[in-house]
Order: sequence, then C-alpha cells, then structure tokens
Amino acid sequence: MTWIIEPRPWDDADGAALRTAQRAELDARYGTGDHEPGTPPSAADIDLFLVARDPLTGRPVGCGALRRLDRTTAEVKRMYVTPESRGSGVSTAILRALEAAAADRGWTTIRLETGPAQPDAMRFYQREGYREIPLFGAYIGSGLSVCYERTLDLSDSLG
Repeated sequence: MTWIIEPRPWDDADGAALRTAQRAELDARYGTGDHEPGTPPSAADIDLFLVARDPLTGRPVGCGALRRLDRTTAEVKRMYVTPESRGSGVSTAILRALEAAAADRGWTTIRLETGPAQPDAMRFYQREGYREIPLFGAYIGSGLSVCYERTLDLSDSLG
C-alpha cells in the first residue's frame, strides 16, 4: 500500500491526536508519565513533522518528526503508528520519508532514542539499518533510554 505522507504543522489536529495516543501508550508501557529525558519536542524546535494517512479513508495512521541537532545531524522524534496499522509497512514509509527529508537538507546522520519497554521499536530500528550507540545529549545517564544512529548515503538522494 502507498500512504499519503505529508508535512503538517506541529499543532495539526491529527498530528496532535497521534502524539496524544503515543503518550498514552508509553505511559502505560513505562507505568509512569515521567519517561522522557530532555526537552519534549515543540513547534519551536521541530524542523519537520510528517503525518501519514490511509489513502482509502484519509484517516491518520502515523507520524514522525525531525529535530536538528547540529549542522549534519538530526534526531527522529514522535515516531508513532496506530496499533491497527502496525505491520503494514507504514512505519518504514514514514522513516524513509524522514530520512529523505534529512538528506535533502544535507544532514548525514540520523539519531533517535527509544527505550527498553519498547522492544518492538528497537527491533524495527535495527531492521531498518540503525545501530545502537552510546546515549547522547539529554539521554546520557538515563536508564530508560536506548539510542540508535544511521549514516545516510547522500549520493542516493542526488540521483
């Protein structure tokens, strides 16, 4: 299936609903609302926010964002797919769209943080070519964080 994946403002109603659902799921998995080290993403520091929609129903099924860390590095934030859409390939489509947008901006490194209560996310990122790295930034010292990184091949985006 091909999803409609488009940039949306951070305060987009469908995007906000997806982020709220993600937060509720993570609160349940971790047993607390205090499971995010560092500053939560906001409209002020997110460079790109994507929402994926089912092309048949128009229903939002996932989202993901990029936050620039430095001249060549960005972090994936708020990557989420609704439970009923998991396993459909939409998560890979969102991630590839984020990577393509990063490459278009000349960013060569993508980092992200997930956690031990999200083994499905850890498996997904490993399968998609991300390698575990030492904790970085606000995640240093966190027992709730596992960090990953992938180096993009910008020659693929120049074609």
